[in-house]
Amino acid sequence: MNNEPLLHPAEIARIREGIAATVLGAPAGLADSLEHDAHGYLRLVDASRVGAEEASRLLREAVQGARAAGHSWDMVGRVLGVSRQAAQQRFAGKAAAAGPSAPPVEGPDAPKRRKLAPLSAFDEMTALAEAGQGGWHLVGYGPFFHEVEASNHPWEHCRVPFAYGARHRRMELEGWIPVGAGWFPWRYYKRPVGLGDQA
Repeated sequence: MNNEPLLHPAEIARIREGIAATVLGAPAGLADSLEHDAHGYLRLVDASRVGAEEASRLLREAVQGARAAGHSWDMVGRVLGVSRQAAQQRFAGKAAAAGPSAPPVEGPDAPKRRKLAPLSAFDEMTALAEAGQGGWHLVGYGPFFHEVEASNHPWEHCRVPFAYGARHRRMELEGWIPVGAGWFPWRYYKRPVGLGDQA
């Protein structure tokens, strides 16, 4: 990697403005309340806290995504402006607990589960397609793995970038089922094969 910045100043400014606009705009009436209500500033602190926590979570998932795409801890550290060791210490230990997973059903008739691993950002959808053809559907995921559960029919899976809100709504109308809250930058969906043909 050369020393050129990955983002241009205008892109950085858009990200910063977008975060500020979301923090001010998501809570109903927050921006207007700051003109006349001291309590609004406490709501602003709370909204900013949520924004900071979400930005921290997205950064953790983005780092794991870069690792899943084959980038070294040294490369990730360079982008973050820290050493390889500092990047690894900060992000490696938190990866396993970060991914969503549906709780397993207990009992003798419980569906079977298995973990698809190791996976990368470039082969995970191929692995899910193969598993889906065999009747396995996605129930959880994290860095380098997907957890699938057995069923009696084939499934199809897809992933969509977070930013496409209207597309997410349309997909759900078409029978796609969201799996978990997403693993930045992707949201994952599944549906039984054939359901889309009926929609």
